[in-house]
Amino acid sequence: MKIEADRAKCDGLGMCEAMAPDFFEVGDDGTVVVLDERPGEEYRQDLTAAVDACPVLALKLRD
Repeated sequence: MKIEADRAKCDGLGMCEAMAPDFFEVGDDGTVVVLDERPGEEYRQDLTAAVDACPVLALKLRD
């Protein structure tokens, strides 16, 4: 699984960081930083919730 972030779409609202702080952070420039692009499968449920919480659809999970 791979996390993809479209930083051009990101508004820096921080929903992803709030839901999965080990994987997402809002950087100093106000856009998402992915802390671990290739997380283990055991994190899929938490990451899916974080991706789904993004109001601007800036995040995706790829297999």
